Amino acid sequence: MIVVSDTSPVANLLLINRLDILQKVFSEIILPTAVHNEIMQLHRLGRDVSAYQQASWIKIQDAVNQAKSSELKHHLDEGEAEAIALALELHCDLILIDERLGTRIARAEGLSTVGLVGVLVLAKNQELIPAIKPILSELKAKAGFWLGITLQNQILADAGEL
Repeated sequence: MIVVSDTSPVANLLLINRLDILQKVFSEIILPTAVHNEIMQLHRLGRDVSAYQQASWIKIQDAVNQAKSSELKHHLDEGEAEAIALALELHCDLILIDERLGTRIARAEGLSTVGLVGVLVLAKNQELIPAIKPILSELKAKAGFWLGITLQNQILADAGEL
């Protein structure tokens, strides 16, 4: 399975020391350089990124078609644009992306998308994590991850955690 990721899923799990979830669910993910650079910004802000730096299962690769990336940058930030361009070029099976506009554009381009919460649902369904709720709480507290209460309650209800 070819999986490309934008910054949010990787950075947020890194901030709560749970990158292992991505590895367990996907075994390997590919990031464009812009996403890598955005994650490394956390280091400049004093955050520990050593788990990310040591993750040999995370590959860095750029899209050859820079024209597509440039086109997408008119609407998206650099990481999202490069992730979508790379996902298209690799004919990836899945792109990990949280931002609403980026998700909408990725889907319009024919890509299958899942966000961080969707990754947690996959992990629970595969019995890789026992529960979603404590991870969501930690994401909110330590990473500033935002999720609307209605959506959160729906996800937790669907997961049998309400």
